Amino acid sequence: MYENKEKMSKKPLILVTNDDGITAPGIRTLIKVMNTIGEVIVVAPDSPQSGMGHAITINDTLYCKEEHIDDGPQKEYSTSGTPADCVKLAVHELLDRKPDLCVSGINHGSNSSINVIYSGTMSAAIEAGMEGIPAIGFSLLNYNWDADFEPTETFIKTICLQVLKNGLQKGVVLNVNFPSQKNEVIRGIKICRQANANWIEKFDKRQSPMGRNYYWLTGEFINQDNGEDTDEWALKQGYVSVVPVQFDLTAHYYIQELNNWNLNG
Repeated sequence: MYENKEKMSKKPLILVTNDDGITAPGIRTLIKVMNTIGEVIVVAPDSPQSGMGHAITINDTLYCKEEHIDDGPQKEYSTSGTPADCVKLAVHELLDRKPDLCVSGINHGSNSSINVIYSGTMSAAIEAGMEGIPAIGFSLLNYNWDADFEPTETFIKTICLQVLKNGLQKGVVLNVNFPSQKNEVIRGIKICRQANANWIEKFDKRQSPMGRNYYWLTGEFINQDNGEDTDEWALKQGYVSVVPVQFDLTAHYYIQELNNWNLNG
């Protein structure tokens, strides 16, 4: 259990998690930045959990152990669970008070547009938001394990300080994506909407030496949105995209249409 000491009371308590695993360079960069803002507690998966979405562990044992990877965070734990598990475990078991902020990432790869649905990074942020904690998911459009995260640091700090200062509306979390710099300077920040895009998916069917079929999921990302107010547009123009995401999935505009149906005979 994390002990809340009086000398720490003036600093915000920040929960850090991710889906790439506790040793990933992205989360180590995020921890470094958060150390300049507040008291940092890390609860992250012990192995990669990319694409897990909002999965939680209910039919298996959930393990957790304290780690000492570097001298950065106040406390650090790895778990056998998913990103959403990490937030649940932190809030309900490991901490004695609710964090002032939860940050997830920095993900190795894009979570813009429809990718937010599948993202373990964003699901951790959403889980925190469901607990009433201001939350942000950070991702970099570079899948390389050795990607350069340094250019993101100033932007991450600015966004987090603004969230701590202004708060977030109940039911809203932020999905922040950084462009792949390609030797270019990040041009700034754009507040965006999620682009209308999707994956055209295929399965690469193969056969094992034992004659058993197995499959690799492949696909092509198709952006069908020509708007200049989307996350995909901003990222291609070299901007950081910030999309406010809500976890109320109700299509409110369609309620009246359904009320016109003869559903009760």
